[in-house]
Amino acid sequence: MPIKIISFVKTYAKDFYELNIEWLKTYFYVEPFDEAVLSHPKTYIIDKGGHIFFAKLDNEIVGTVALMPLGNKGLFELTKMAVSPKHRGFKIGQQLMQYCIDFAKSIGLPKLILYSNTKLENAIYIYRKYGFVEIPVEPNSPYKRSNIKMELVF
Repeated sequence: MPIKIISFVKTYAKDFYELNIEWLKTYFYVEPFDEAVLSHPKTYIIDKGGHIFFAKLDNEIVGTVALMPLGNKGLFELTKMAVSPKHRGFKIGQQLMQYCIDFAKSIGLPKLILYSNTKLENAIYIYRKYGFVEIPVEPNSPYKRSNIKMELVF
């Protein structure tokens, strides 16, 4: 079945929240910043000029990702990527990432950044495969769990 990638609509805000909360609880924990962003994606992402995309299979949302603006310098974070447990292993995350990269290029963004954790070896491998390179994590990183920051310059 082909995956269809669609843009944010309020109807899917619950899916955005649930997919990400499940992923965070499986691998880490939910930080206060996560809870705020996930509970109010329109306020924290969409209304600030960001974008949220969903992977839809038949009529089911099976994955999500966001491009969240950071400050007012045209910098965007690739963030809040999650795929439902029963749909992992089918490269849905990679399709979402490629979609974000293509989208970012199409709107003229100079680069994307992301925060992750080196314990997520498969994710780090995929980020590198798509051209992301490691850069220093700033002391006031928005996530306590992140120990790696990466960027993809276009």
